[in-house]
Amino acid sequence: MIQRMIELGEGYSDLYELIELATAQKSRVAHLLKFTTSKDKDTYCSFAVIFKPTSIGDFQPIYYCREGIKLTGDSISKREQLINDLASSLEKEIITLNLRHSTSFFEKELFHQYVIGILRLNHLISPLK
Repeated sequence: MIQRMIELGEGYSDLYELIELATAQKSRVAHLLKFTTSKDKDTYCSFAVIFKPTSIGDFQPIYYCREGIKLTGDSISKREQLINDLASSLEKEIITLNLRHSTSFFEKELFHQYVIGILRLNHLISPLK
């Protein structure tokens, strides 16, 4: 099985594309994720959607918007609310994981391997075959 992280952007308008992908392919959505991270005393989040593997080719995409949403205290931003609404409409729970910031990796591909490892350890995606 091929599992790949696909970055749509940094979470501003790209978040709308993530929502549209999940809405258009409701039957393929396996999990909704919220990755939280800290950098310079600020907390950011990324949102991701794990799709079920394709029937042909056994490809499992993990679409995400990287660390573009700054979390502020107890209030929920409009973008967070959009993801909460998506979760309700898909009848899925949002799984929250705390990760290292992507800038702590020399290359984005290393960050992707790190996230895929975390997802496997938490049994959110299948182990390597």
